[in-house]
Amino acid sequence: MIVSDTISLALRNLGQAKLRTTLTTLGVAIGIASLAGMVSLGVGLEEQTVGRFMSSGVFDSVTVLPGQTGGAFGLGGRGRGRGANRDRGTAPPETPRKPLDDAAIAEIAAVPDVKEVYPNIAVPIEVQFEQEQAFATLSGVPLSQRDQGAFQTFAAGTFFADDSTRACILTLEFVRRLTTKAAQALIGQDITIGYAAAAVTPANAAAGMAPPRRVTQSFTIVGIVERPGGALPLAGGNLSGVMIPLEQARPIGAEAIVGRQSILGTPPAAANRTYNSLTIKVRRAAAVPDVQERVKALGFTTFSVQDALENAKRVFVILDIVLGLIGSIALAVSSLGIVNTMVMSILERTREIGIMKAIGGSDADVRGIFLVEASAIGFLGGISGVGLGWLVGRVINFGANWYVRSQQAGGPTDLNLFALPLWLIGGAIGFSILVSLIAGSYPARRAARLDPIQALRHD
Repeated sequence: MIVSDTISLALRNLGQAKLRTTLTTLGVAIGIASLAGMVSLGVGLEEQTVGRFMSSGVFDSVTVLPGQTGGAFGLGGRGRGRGANRDRGTAPPETPRKPLDDAAIAEIAAVPDVKEVYPNIAVPIEVQFEQEQAFATLSGVPLSQRDQGAFQTFAAGTFFADDSTRACILTLEFVRRLTTKAAQALIGQDITIGYAAAAVTPANAAAGMAPPRRVTQSFTIVGIVERPGGALPLAGGNLSGVMIPLEQARPIGAEAIVGRQSILGTPPAAANRTYNSLTIKVRRAAAVPDVQERVKALGFTTFSVQDALENAKRVFVILDIVLGLIGSIALAVSSLGIVNTMVMSILERTREIGIMKAIGGSDADVRGIFLVEASAIGFLGGISGVGLGWLVGRVINFGANWYVRSQQAGGPTDLNLFALPLWLIGGAIGFSILVSLIAGSYPARRAARLDPIQALRHD
């Protein structure tokens, strides 16, 4: 029997039992919809998480922290091995902590594939706007961040025009804490920031003490973004509510650092200014691991979002497996319906099978007809299930976006909790056919083994 005859007979047999075939296909569709929906939920959550990282422009960023203090074993403590040091009760000398200063910036900037290095300046401030006051963190933003990360879209206004303009950008969350006015109404308005600094004079510098003083400056609001700029939370960027050009933040940071440290001891000279962390912008994201290794070799500690992303991807892989197993339960139940349909078909077509074998049909021909019927049910059920899963996902996404919009006026409404990439669509349909073939293999084998004489005698 040629392949076309096998397919034609299988489809004709399915058409003769339309109701039973439809119900069995519907069961497979529900199983596939459950499986595809569960896996698409995991894929959607992963895309939401990774997508936010991508839009924040941190895949080409590396955060640099000061080098760790270490002893003989690089652990920053006493040696514990046996030897003369232990016998004499002495500890190995500790390696000095390598600071992040302007010399370190120049050293890191010379590393291959490094496009830019700048300090992360974060200063606690008090903001006054008209009669309102609020506390925030002031941070410096380089002009190279124009149209990057958080500065790709603005709730109102634009990015800094240049380094010399006394302008600032606020976050939407901070604006809501500061005033009840609309974001657009704040553009062009002035705010006053106040911070603590040290009144350094030759006399109190020699004495190692500098009393704090309050410094105020005014800036014009030129833009409002939905979220703060900054490479990583370690850089303090995600705590910022007020952002100004980096070149104007440097002297403020220097004063604030002097003010903070002078209360504890002698104010450092400007030439010895250090930073808590730096941000490296890499020319291409693929070079981030190499840049990290080279910077670590210089004696600094590094961190990038790719480190955290690798762990997050492992979590999502486990989540996808768990969700897939849960969704497969419904598909396993629907496979029993396929077995039932095929067995009932054997009982109804026993004489037909006997006639087919009596006129020369082989066991393989009979088995092939039933396997084609099972695969056809799986194929139709797979397509219907993917469509049903997509429709349910759209409804849930619509409901989630409506809820977010109702809870946060002007908040983001682009949630996509369910994602159906092409590989998932093809995999779901293929898996549906595979499960259907497995479920139909027993009925097909049973039909092929029928004795033609006994089958012809069957009523």
